Amino acid sequence: MAERTLTATRITFLELKDERRMVQEGYALLDEKRMLLAAEMLARLRRYRALRETWLATLEAAREAMRAGVRRHGMDGLTVYPAMGASPGLFESRPERLLGLRLIEAELTEAPLESEFMPAEPSLEAPACAARFRELAALATRMAALSASLRVLARDYIRTERRARALENVLLPEIESDLARVDSQLEAIDQEESIRVREARARA
Repeated sequence: MAERTLTATRITFLELKDERRMVQEGYALLDEKRMLLAAEMLARLRRYRALRETWLATLEAAREAMRAGVRRHGMDGLTVYPAMGASPGLFESRPERLLGLRLIEAELTEAPLESEFMPAEPSLEAPACAARFRELAALATRMAALSASLRVLARDYIRTERRARALENVLLPEIESDLARVDSQLEAIDQEESIRVREARARA
């Protein structure tokens, strides 16, 4: 990177020190934000993993409930069994704010399992199958919201990391180099001035 053209004066030296202080403060803020983002991502990732384990267990239970329903009614009978309500539940989302980011929590609220009309062959297996798949839908909704928030957090973490590294590895070293160069030039100017003063006194 090309060196900046700087005039070696005390004012320039003080301005560079102020610039270094501001960049250091900016780096400290970015570093703190980076740590907060990382902590939030880890917390949400743990929640996501726990939900996924529950989802996988519920998926296996739903498969077993479907197998029981097929054994009881046959595939055709289970297919035409009266639907248990019009939807798996009411979707609710709760937007959140963190460090200026828009995050979201979402879930499906419980809805009563009621048939639209009486089945020709009522059983316990078909409603149990419907209940398991509703549980899957509710878990998947929460996982989807967590996944979306994790993506937002990850994108902002990457941006923050790049900015922090730019300050730490580019701007701060450049300012330190400029400070050292100006300080060296000022020292040389002071030495030249001292020599001129001594020579002037010697001629007097």
